[in-house]
Amino acid sequence: MAAPRERPGPRSAPSLRGLPGTDRAAEFGRWKAQCLGRADLSRKGRVDEGAAGLVQLLNGREQYFTTSSCAGRIVLLDGGINGFEVQKQNCCWLLVTHKPCVKDDVIAALKKANGDAILKFEPLVLHVQCRQLQDAQILHSVAIDSGFRNSGITVGKRGKTMLAVRSTHGLEVPLSHKGKLMVTEEYIDFLLKIANQKMEENKKRIERFYNCLQHALEKETITNSHAKEKIKDKNNSSYTHKKKRNPEAACGKCITEENAKECENDDDPGMSVTIFPEDY
Repeated sequence: MAAPRERPGPRSAPSLRGLPGTDRAAEFGRWKAQCLGRADLSRKGRVDEGAAGLVQLLNGREQYFTTSSCAGRIVLLDGGINGFEVQKQNCCWLLVTHKPCVKDDVIAALKKANGDAILKFEPLVLHVQCRQLQDAQILHSVAIDSGFRNSGITVGKRGKTMLAVRSTHGLEVPLSHKGKLMVTEEYIDFLLKIANQKMEENKKRIERFYNCLQHALEKETITNSHAKEKIKDKNNSSYTHKKKRNPEAACGKCITEENAKECENDDDPGMSVTIFPEDY
């Protein structure tokens, strides 16, 4: 069985660095349209059912789009015979399921193994391109709070900001060596109970992530709306009540506003951001 292909990420694109806000948003919009307009080259040809709602929610917002996703799965891989180091591109996929797995299916699949078979549970993996770092920070904070504590942000040299949503509750256990089964069926049944429990926990975390993200995006929309109204009111007030400028007062006001802005930026509401290398 050939390895399932992930949905490809966006191709290399012009740099966003140095572009004004309007141009940056327009360029990001072009990237998004190009990526989402491509055919899904995964084995299933569509987004996993367990991640579909989350993907739809993100792609429905102008500041995000998903480049690849997997809702979580139990897999049985047959690697080489020179140790248990398994690389997905150089192995045979004996079994893949996004639902709870039963012992009989694993036992039947193991009969096809010729090398070192490994049973794995892989939780949700989601890659999201973000319009700017602030957008990525919001999403990162929600992911961490929802239980996906291995999530991180990558900022590329050309200004591309990517968020990887990952968890740490995976499972990886060798079952056979050189085609010979090294464990009992009872132990396989025990492992599958653990894997299925992790699958259920993964589902709960996805639901929590979806609900928290929905709330965070709604809150951001309200905050941005209020901020725009304040700016509009301030501009109208300045236009209506013109008065002679005092150079010293104006200078003092600018310094006060700048310091306030720096303090505001330093007041990070508990968001922890991990910056990974670009090729992570």
